Amino acid sequence: MKEYQSLSHTRWDCKYHIVFIPKRRKKRIFGALRKHLGEIFHELAGHRESQIVEGHLMSDHVHMCLSVALKFSIAMVIGFLKGKSAVRIHRSLGNRRVTGLHFWSRGYCVSTVGLN
Repeated sequence: MKEYQSLSHTRWDCKYHIVFIPKRRKKRIFGALRKHLGEIFHELAGHRESQIVEGHLMSDHVHMCLSVALKFSIAMVIGFLKGKSAVRIHRSLGNRRVTGLHFWSRGYCVSTVGLN
């Protein structure tokens, strides 16, 4: 039987497949940034009581299977992940590959994962 997560009055299993890209779909996710970015995403997801079930970092996009608590909307969690990770990338890389604090492109693609 599936293990559901629970809050005080609900039991749930909400998983989403999310894809987003860097600005202008440039191939920027490689080397030290690629190793560092996985740690950043896992830490930031924990701040919103979410969990990254599975993730793949490609050179020009990010795939994630994200389990999100019911009290947070998926838009709020993705906005938080993209915003805070852009700030941390900018701080760690300086001005070498990032212009301003804009690393991720606007928008994302979401589909649900689970029972049909």
